[in-house]
Amino acid sequence: MAIDAETLDAGEPGGPARLLAVSRARAGRRILADRLATRLVVLGGIIVIASILAILLVIAGEVYPLFQKPSATVVGRHTATSSGGHGEPAPGDSVGVDEYREIAFRITAGGSLAFTSLRGERALPSVAVPGLAGARIAAVATSGTSRYVLGTSDGRVIPLEMKFDVAFGRGARTVTPAPEFGEPAILDGERRRAVLRLASATPGGGPVTVAQVGPGELLVQTVVEKKALIGPVRREALVQPLDAAVDGEITTMALDGRAEDLFLGTSRGRVVQYDMRDHRGLRRGEAVSVSSVQAPVTALGFLIGDRTLVVGDGAGSVSTWQMVPPPGGGERRLRRVNRFRDHPAPVAAVTASRRDKGFATADAGGGILVHYGTSGETLLSLRAEDAQPLRAIMLAPKADGVVGVDAAGTVTDWRLHNPHPEATLRTLFGKVWYEGYSEPAWVWQSTGGTDDFEAKLSLTPLVFGTLKGTFYALLVAVPLALLAAIYVSEFMHPTVKGYVKPVVEIMAALPSVVLGFLAGLWLAPIVERVVPGLFLLPLVAVPSILLAFLLWQRTPSAVRGRVKAGTEALLLVPVVAAAAWLAFALGDLFEGTLLGGSYRAWLQSALGLTYDQRNSLVVGIAMGFAVIPIIFTIAEDSLANVPQHLRAGSLALGATRWQTALRIVLPTASPGIFSAIMIGFGRAVGETMIVLMATGNTPVMDWSIFNGFRALSANIAVELPEAPESGTLFKVLFLAAFLLFALTFGVNTLAELVRLRLRRKYRYL
Repeated sequence: MAIDAETLDAGEPGGPARLLAVSRARAGRRILADRLATRLVVLGGIIVIASILAILLVIAGEVYPLFQKPSATVVGRHTATSSGGHGEPAPGDSVGVDEYREIAFRITAGGSLAFTSLRGERALPSVAVPGLAGARIAAVATSGTSRYVLGTSDGRVIPLEMKFDVAFGRGARTVTPAPEFGEPAILDGERRRAVLRLASATPGGGPVTVAQVGPGELLVQTVVEKKALIGPVRREALVQPLDAAVDGEITTMALDGRAEDLFLGTSRGRVVQYDMRDHRGLRRGEAVSVSSVQAPVTALGFLIGDRTLVVGDGAGSVSTWQMVPPPGGGERRLRRVNRFRDHPAPVAAVTASRRDKGFATADAGGGILVHYGTSGETLLSLRAEDAQPLRAIMLAPKADGVVGVDAAGTVTDWRLHNPHPEATLRTLFGKVWYEGYSEPAWVWQSTGGTDDFEAKLSLTPLVFGTLKGTFYALLVAVPLALLAAIYVSEFMHPTVKGYVKPVVEIMAALPSVVLGFLAGLWLAPIVERVVPGLFLLPLVAVPSILLAFLLWQRTPSAVRGRVKAGTEALLLVPVVAAAAWLAFALGDLFEGTLLGGSYRAWLQSALGLTYDQRNSLVVGIAMGFAVIPIIFTIAEDSLANVPQHLRAGSLALGATRWQTALRIVLPTASPGIFSAIMIGFGRAVGETMIVLMATGNTPVMDWSIFNGFRALSANIAVELPEAPESGTLFKVLFLAAFLLFALTFGVNTLAELVRLRLRRKYRYL
């Protein structure tokens, strides 16, 4: 019988059955809607994947410059005749450059400042050093960023402050040298011996100068500046002789910027330290061998901050040393921190960056190596064509260039591109020996109070803190969420379940910033007061629940029958509350009798642990509270989706409901339960506000539950607003974000593989 396209209504009861015809137009619309929905879902998935990949590309683009290799280019070479000055450079730190790298200068042995326009735009006249009276410049030493001290051949020292005047006009910048010479001071007043070597510093009390005037004879000049209420500043100079008892001859010397430690390099490869804190009684320290082949020490210098000593020797080796106490405490000792790439010729000069812990060394063959003190790596090797032996070098004030001068007075200018020297795989993930530390360590400390601060950008403590916080959060959340999901799915009365499950799911809607605020300001002080009781709570609550269960089993069935099956758990609420009260009461008793009245003092004395108010225990409770709803919901859905015939078959074979839940339902739902745990793991890894507000943000590597930590996500939230855009810290924070992305992606991928394997294993149940 043919059926038309119109829809026929069902017949009246008892009447003849009518055929139901589906409208072709309606079916077509449904098919079209289904196809559109399918394509829309696929398109949405593609957009989501593309968005994630775009985010990954943006992060990778910010991180990539951290690992780009530095580069250098020779900008120009300027001979002595074209620079407007003649004469070989004086021994020591006799070359410099302004911050814009437009004008270089060299201090010549003949007694003049010879200036060189590095851009070749103009000729600059030389400036004679005043007050020489026929003497020559025998030694030059730097004293600060722009201060120099010139030692003469007749035993005098002349201070020099090298300034540059900068003017802007007609769209151009003009840099003009403006040197300022101080009054010459006589060091060797009676004998007028030549200054062989020179070291100088300018601490707060006044300049200190150390001059070598004989094979083992030093003169220490201390200038004390006294400011009067009325009138000019009065200066009192004290010159003290020092007979340096060294093994061999003094070949070089260096004085730190605080005028506390004087270092003398010898011809037998040793460095002798003198403690100059008391200028009236210099105390000699130990002599340390710094050369493995006993080559003479040919160059000494300090990195910015004057904590790290750079040593170069006649064999071409370069190393850094620090005065640090031993790990067990005691007197400071000079210890080697890093060794760098060797030069093919003896090291002739050392220059340090004024912006970071970078430095450069030059050798007698005309080569220059650029190093970074924190990472212990040599970054660049420079050599000009037809290079001559270099006498002095200087890193530009902005660390974007190197200027070197050879024996003939030729100035060579290199442009450097090295924006992130402190970021290497070693400094980001390995142990580094930082200044002031007795041994290498993992440290995150991105900022400091002074310009000579050494950035500590190790991400290892942050990764450790992320995993630590996640571990304690899951330690709280997983048992509670899974046990609750099993009970709600298998044993709870459906009516009660209809109230309990939505309430738990609503917990996931609580903003994490609210949870963090409550955890940091309300929960942390409460936990601090009840720590002993908190640890006694499981020991009291579990027996109490078991005892309540036994009493319930012995209760007459007439009484038990009045309680609906699946609602018995509500009777445990007062039991758990009473157990908590008893645990906290016993905790106070336990603390007063066995812990000396203070559990914090006992932890410190007996276990060596400190209790921080905002710690991992608080984070575990607060973040566990935030993770429980996610794990519970997904796990309960997985348990509820297990086919009912599996339960019926198990019960029909005589198994109890508990045996059925553990041996049939739980294995079948294990793929979904595992996914729930992994999603909870990802939620805990990416949590920011709870970790930020409840941990104290201390980047320490300690598994103690009583200490805080700093996670990757919280560190990004704290540091990113203050990080200079495109700076090293800015890009390292993007690297931290990339690590978070990689961690969650790796965990989710692994979780999916495990889930599929479990699904294949239990799909035939």
